[in-house]
Amino acid sequence: MALAKESPPVSKNGSDQEAEYRAQTRLWLRLLACTTLIEGELRRRFREEFDFTMPRFDVLAQLDREPSGLVLGELPKRLMVSAGNLTPIVDRLVADGYITRTPSNLDRRVQIVCMTVEGQKAFRRMAKSHGSWLAELLAGFPADRLDGLTSELDELKGAVRDTMQKP
Repeated sequence: MALAKESPPVSKNGSDQEAEYRAQTRLWLRLLACTTLIEGELRRRFREEFDFTMPRFDVLAQLDREPSGLVLGELPKRLMVSAGNLTPIVDRLVADGYITRTPSNLDRRVQIVCMTVEGQKAFRRMAKSHGSWLAELLAGFPADRLDGLTSELDELKGAVRDTMQKP
């Protein structure tokens, strides 16, 4: 089977290019607006109902997926934050008894973080609320269109990643 060749880019005149830029800018602004609206409401609800922050919830969500724990250095990659931003969040979760941080048996310089039983219970309560909050916030969008929108956003994410990885 022969591989399809990439089509050479079609040069666009100035007005076509400007229209494309406007469409891309509108898309970016809509994505940002949706994210900002939803994230702001979720942050408020976490704060009011659980006296908890979304970054702390996000750490627990990652650890919930890894019952045997994670190397601390893996968390910033998964959460797309710097290690410096993550350190005070992890410190607070340890101090509050939601997670443990212990040196690896193989390399004492490597820290392993695990959720405690108390952390698991708290996370389960918060995750249940998180799911119902999202359902409530998205209830006005037709349910039969969610999968299609998710697929299109997955495609967009892939396209952006591909572009970013080009030399």
